Parts: sequence; C-alpha cells; structure tokens
Amino acid sequence: MDTKQMRKELQKRLEKGGRIFFYDREKDVLRVENGATHQGMNISLPEIVAKWNMQKEKVIDEVVYYAEEALNVMGKAHPLSGREKYIFPVIRSSSFPKEAREGVLFLTDEHTAETRIYYALDLGKTYRLIDLKLLEEEGWSGEHVRETARFNVRSLSTEMKKDTVAGNDFYFLNTNDGYDASRILNEKFLKEMAEKVKGEMVVAVPHQDVLIIGDIRNETGYDVMAQMTMNFFANGHVPITALSFLYKDGELEPIFIMGKKRKS
Repeated sequence: MDTKQMRKELQKRLEKGGRIFFYDREKDVLRVENGATHQGMNISLPEIVAKWNMQKEKVIDEVVYYAEEALNVMGKAHPLSGREKYIFPVIRSSSFPKEAREGVLFLTDEHTAETRIYYALDLGKTYRLIDLKLLEEEGWSGEHVRETARFNVRSLSTEMKKDTVAGNDFYFLNTNDGYDASRILNEKFLKEMAEKVKGEMVVAVPHQDVLIIGDIRNETGYDVMAQMTMNFFANGHVPITALSFLYKDGELEPIFIMGKKRKS
C-alpha cells in the first residue's frame, strides 16, 4: 500500500458529518478537522505506510481508533479543577511541536537533548495536552501542574519484566496505560534500579508505551540494547527516541551505540 491508497482508506474510515480533510502534498500529511471548531489532528502517511508493511491492518485499526478518540474530545471543555489525580507528565521527542495548531504554547520543560516533558489531562481513552491558555482559564500556575503531575507519576506501578541476554539483564515496563515512558521521571524509581544493577545502567524510552532499563555488563549488552530500542521505536504508536541514556549520579546522558562501540 502506498501513501495515496492509505490516505483514501483513512478518509473512508474517519469520514463523518462535519469533518473536513486536508492533504499536504509536500509533507505527505493528512489532516482531519472538526468543521465547526477547526480543531483536528495531523496524520503522517509515510510513517503509517512503513508500519503497515510490517503489521498490515492492525496499524490502520490503531490509527483510526486513536484518531476517533482524540477527535471526539476536541472542542469540549476539560477543566483541571477537581481532576488533579488525572494530570500526568508525558515524554515526547524534542522535535515534537511546542505549540498547538492555533499557536497556543503547551506547558513544557526541557528533559534531555532528545526529549521534552509535556503535561496531560487524562480523559480515559485519550488525553489533552495542557497549554498556557487552559492554565489561564483555570487560574492555575505551571508549577502547580508540574507538582501535581510529578506526584501522580510516582503513584504509577513500576513492576517490570526481566529478560537476560548474554549475561546482561533487561527490564521492561509495558502496562499500556499511556504513561510507561513517563516513569523515567520517577527519580525514586530510577535510584532504586541504579542500586540494583551490577553493571552500567542504560535507560530507553523508544515510544510512549514502553520503558526499558538495561543492566549492561559487556559489549554485547550495548548491541542488544540498541537493537531492541530501534525495534520498539519503529513500531511504537507515539515514537520518542531511538537513542538510549546512560543513568549515572542521577543524570541521564544520551549515548550513541554503534556496533561494539558507544559514544556519549
């Protein structure tokens, strides 16, 4: 399936009364909007086609599901007050837009050279990224959102599955609650893992729904970590970064793993 066929298939599945479709030929992006509010979302067609080549119809079903959930809540009021326990930090790539299409800035914080922190109001099957306009309407400060989100992320489960490859231990957190990668902001959790590992601690958040921690004890371990991270990155619904991070003294430092060599 090529991008033209994918565009037609997505438009057919997402077509409903009041929705408008725009196609950016230069960027190969399909935009779906609510005709009344002009709020909508962009879908990068080449990314979807690349995943379709590996996962077929499952990918289209996922895109349509997430698009429907997001479009159904757009244009509706989502107050923060009284919903404090549903506010969480989310990790996104540093290339992710810092403002909504309407030009309103999201509330963000720098994280690493590869990642940035955003803040979200959980709406059940989807969420709304918190922007400065919403803060003004609610009379909230950015610091209040940050404190609330950090508190909530510490309450999330940190139970991990373990796999051992070539003498290296790998731990996976994959609850699919939408905030698996966000656990990287739980400093207490990272420190506890640092005390547990026997080699070097390497952390990866290839996409929104997975956190990987490697207890790397030999060169093969770095290769395995790089391959796994790239695979998760390529198949994730919301990709973040294919790079891993060395965790040392409470700091995350991006590392480039090339063959049996690594560079920071």
